[in-house]
Amino acid sequence: MSSVGDIQQRDTALAALEAAIDALSGEDLSRFGDAEFAARVQGLEACRRRLETVGHRHVVEINDRRLWTASGSVGLYRYLVETLRLAKADAVARVQAAAQLGVMTSAYGEKCEPRLPYTAAAQAEGVISGDHARAVMRVMDRLPDAIDTEHRAVAEEHLAAAARVGTPEMVGKVGDRILGYLDPDGTLTTDKDRARLRAATFGEQRLDGMSRFEGCFDPELRAKFDTVFAKWARPGMCMPDDPDSPQLGVHDPEGFDPVRLAAAVERDTRTPAQRRHDALKAFLDASGPERLGTHRGLPVSIVLTMSVADLMRGAGVARTATGTTVPVRQAWRMAEGSIPLLMIFDETRGKPLYLGEGARIASQWQRLAAIARDRGCTHPDCSAPATMCAMHHLIPWAAQGPTDIDNLTLVCDAHHAQITADPDDARGWAAYRVPPGTEDAGRTAFCPPASVDPRRRARVNRFHHPEQVLAASVQRRRARLLTHRSRDIHHSRESRHPLE
Repeated sequence: MSSVGDIQQRDTALAALEAAIDALSGEDLSRFGDAEFAARVQGLEACRRRLETVGHRHVVEINDRRLWTASGSVGLYRYLVETLRLAKADAVARVQAAAQLGVMTSAYGEKCEPRLPYTAAAQAEGVISGDHARAVMRVMDRLPDAIDTEHRAVAEEHLAAAARVGTPEMVGKVGDRILGYLDPDGTLTTDKDRARLRAATFGEQRLDGMSRFEGCFDPELRAKFDTVFAKWARPGMCMPDDPDSPQLGVHDPEGFDPVRLAAAVERDTRTPAQRRHDALKAFLDASGPERLGTHRGLPVSIVLTMSVADLMRGAGVARTATGTTVPVRQAWRMAEGSIPLLMIFDETRGKPLYLGEGARIASQWQRLAAIARDRGCTHPDCSAPATMCAMHHLIPWAAQGPTDIDNLTLVCDAHHAQITADPDDARGWAAYRVPPGTEDAGRTAFCPPASVDPRRRARVNRFHHPEQVLAASVQRRRARLLTHRSRDIHHSRESRHPLE
């Protein structure tokens, strides 16, 4: 079977592109005059933009061929993430762009024009970037459903024209004007439109533990937030670590000592945005898990997992079931309340507990133990957090597999459906516990179907255990440095004069 590299070498178009890139990379840029170099920069940017159009064609072709069925991926999006090692947001953006700007194939095999033809043509010419195209897509998505096809086409034409001459930010401004012309008094926008646009999205957690939040709230949710903020986001309210500040769920501001409240206002140095943040956190704290029900066998609570070593040091981070990291000291303070569930986990042993074999359904504490050990879906390269996973029996229950922690592992619903009951069935994925004596002892390994890997070599998901990836890299670097040092000492001894 030919490798990917061999196939790429026989691809004349790719070879020509690589040769052109090599030539550009090795060129002496100092020989260009300013005007020539500016033209070169603009020409290269146009080529990069045109390559995005080629990418749309490839995404559409992957979709038409359903290549993910042969690789074992769960759909087009996961195929791009796993095959090209893309970030989730990048994969989503590529699929969305291909759907709007690519030439799709109908159910009858006919080629359909792009949904945004003017924008697609401009990108194919290299005059607009992917950011321009996404700005047009965002405006078009905001158009009410009541706008007819003819006016939509005119709006897209104007947006594409704006993208040709301005920045992506300017496209948004032009879009606001177009929306103002098409629906000046907002009467065309319906509840259905608002429901389509509603969103609440967290960005990736940063190294400092903070996360950005972006949302589009419908009028009802906005009104509820305004009500909470109007009372509890005022100066002096819900101040963290300040016992003399009124706290939601504990004090009633109307009956609070006015002298203490005035003093709290004087001490309050927070911005309005920070006060809203603290009020929202206090509101969630006061809600209590008893009102939120259960999710996958556990109360809807914050599940905190920290290692014994980190707890003793008072440093490091705890992890939640959703994959968020929380500094150990802050996690300990959270665990003193009634909302979180705390699991202390001995990473050196890797086996939190055994809890019986009589029931098929894993108990609450077994699930907590699995969260502490696995942190998320154990299927290779899957990023699904523990809150999106079910408990899977490695030895099936029907085959007398016990319901204890060593025979249980976390697997998301999508990948759970791909595991075969018979581990020798080469048509699906097989999962087993890695035995002692290896680097991944105690972890869950997956053997892919023969269509993905004819040798069915085992794979382990390291996405939820970045510290192990880093530790292995550090060990390799130390070994490399020791080897170089030993070689230098050996050469130094050999170069010495015999009489020295």
